[in-house]
Amino acid sequence: IYTAPRRKDAMSKIIGLAKYYFPIYEKAFHEAGIPEEIKYLSVVESALNPNAVSRVGATGPWQFMFATARLYGLKMDNYVDERKDPVQASYATARYLKDAYNDFGDWLLAIASYNCGKGNVMRAMQRSGGNDFWSIRNYLPAETRGYVPAYIAIAYVMTYFKKHQIVPEECSFSTKNDTVMVDKFVSLKNLSAALEIDPTEMAILNPSFKKRIVNGTPDKPKRLLIPKTVYADFAKVYAALNNNEDATPVYAALNDQQETHKNYYHRIRRGESLNGIADHFGVEVQDLKVWNHLHSRAIVPGQKLLIKTASAENASPEKKSLKSYYTYRVKKGDTLNLIAGKYEGVTVESIKNLNAIKGNQLHAGMILKINRG
Repeated sequence: IYTAPRRKDAMSKIIGLAKYYFPIYEKAFHEAGIPEEIKYLSVVESALNPNAVSRVGATGPWQFMFATARLYGLKMDNYVDERKDPVQASYATARYLKDAYNDFGDWLLAIASYNCGKGNVMRAMQRSGGNDFWSIRNYLPAETRGYVPAYIAIAYVMTYFKKHQIVPEECSFSTKNDTVMVDKFVSLKNLSAALEIDPTEMAILNPSFKKRIVNGTPDKPKRLLIPKTVYADFAKVYAALNNNEDATPVYAALNDQQETHKNYYHRIRRGESLNGIADHFGVEVQDLKVWNHLHSRAIVPGQKLLIKTASAENASPEKKSLKSYYTYRVKKGDTLNLIAGKYEGVTVESIKNLNAIKGNQLHAGMILKINRG
């Protein structure tokens, strides 16, 4: 089916992308002792798309769910989702597959467990009495019964595509890149301008940065890929890597500072949202929901939320001064009066003064600072 005429264009693109992504996978798998051929599994999972997100939330080229990603060492916070990082996600995949192989002693069973979980494979083995994929296949979930054959088919096509007149499509982005370790907050937009490249290309090379801001720190620098280029204005590149006001965060990601977690309780104020609180403390909305047993994003003023921060000193207003403003993204139809009315003690004049607005005109997408009061 992968060599059918209607699929050839898609396979051409995938085979072209493989020239960039497969060397990354091969390195991670080689270091972990994983058979190189398992790299083809990423084609089944995501068609080599680092931004792929499934209907159930599996994310990245290796389609990690949130909990499994955390278990295998990937970081997700307000600035980064390492499930989308081809390098980090490949090492996490290698760790998972190594564990699964140690459990089952069979690579096809390890691959099956990647789709349906180790528990389902174990139960299928117990019910069938088999110890290989083909003997337990009928006892596996329906999707997994086709998953391993799909992997085998993809492995065949990726190896013998020339026999089926499939011509690889050239990558639309740079495959020859330099690696820079960044120890501060850097705007990808500014860096793209300095390098004279399309910001979209920079985002493709660095898909894990959620806000197109690299959140490096001296303690935990971030790896950034930039295309090799002879056209760069190196003075602008230096300026983009230093002194970058566009990338200065309103609230620093607290879990980048220390690994010791302490608890802090935050009382919700009028106008706050779960997203805004997560941004404020540098945590994930999903974490807030788990810590506080929330089944939705609905919160009410006066409600207390448990925040597990990197340290109580970083979180508590009594111990550390927090920024004195919220941020608000202007929506279509918003007016200054309407926005001021959303926040207790906030006036139109205070919004205008804080944001250096002279008139009353706003535009959708504009980011406003709102006094905390």
